[in-house]
Amino acid sequence: MIPTNKARISRQVLRGWQLYLLLILPLFYLILFRYAPMYGAQIAFKNYSITKGIWDSPWIGFNHFIRFFNSYDFWRIMKNTLLLSVYHLTVTFPFPILFALGLHYIANVKFRKLMQLITYAPHFISVVVMVGLIMQFLSPRTGPMAAFGEWLGFQMPNVMGDAAWFKSVYVWSDVWQHTGFSCIIFLAALAGIDPALHEAALMDGASKLRRIWHIDLPGIMPIAVILLILNVGRIFDLGFEKVLLMQNPLNTRSSEIIDTYVYNTGLKSMVPNFSYASAIGLFKNVIAFILVMSVNQLSKKFGQSSLW
Repeated sequence: MIPTNKARISRQVLRGWQLYLLLILPLFYLILFRYAPMYGAQIAFKNYSITKGIWDSPWIGFNHFIRFFNSYDFWRIMKNTLLLSVYHLTVTFPFPILFALGLHYIANVKFRKLMQLITYAPHFISVVVMVGLIMQFLSPRTGPMAAFGEWLGFQMPNVMGDAAWFKSVYVWSDVWQHTGFSCIIFLAALAGIDPALHEAALMDGASKLRRIWHIDLPGIMPIAVILLILNVGRIFDLGFEKVLLMQNPLNTRSSEIIDTYVYNTGLKSMVPNFSYASAIGLFKNVIAFILVMSVNQLSKKFGQSSLW
């Protein structure tokens, strides 16, 4: 008797029941923290009241979205968010790849491990401590940069109080903190490249740059494309805590992004407006979803790896 599809699937599940058991916890996490909150997204279209609850709050359609689009701060916030997001992605994405290639070609094993240890360590510093270090380092009165400038004969400007410096401080401090840790996946991809390709290239007299260009980069390109697509999906998730901690009245003109605007106007005010905050957050997520779909389709069109 030929087994049915149902019986065949049941046997496969029973054969690998340990693996399916391991799936329960992450699946529960996804359902509880990712899919269940989607029910509450409807308050973006309602005049939400805590006493009435989500279901009984009056429906007002797209009023909150229209209010956000017509607000005085809309274009400034969108400009700040887009500029900081593109700046951050443009700078932080290629650095782990370049650093992984550099580590991969270091012949001295002890020196390579020392470099890995030094560059991995900043990743584990908390956001609060990191911002505190930035504040102390760039302090125009007591920071080491101020002392160095005084030694050279000029006065250190108030970097954290200048809106023009905010984006660069945010992005390059992220490069210092996360490049070492982010390159781990690229080091793993480089380790999986067939050594015979490098041996053949060496026999042909190829230089290191030629080997990087023709062997290493094509070898890690599928991983790089997948990570790029995922990073584009998180392009508006800039690290709300760090931006908020670095923000002050002097740099708000440049540092106010969508997430901090939601916090300050929708949640921090005397009368929190949860519906308005949810509408802005939903708008941000829809834009991120469109970007992921677009980048994924472009990747497929040019014959590269894609998420689906």
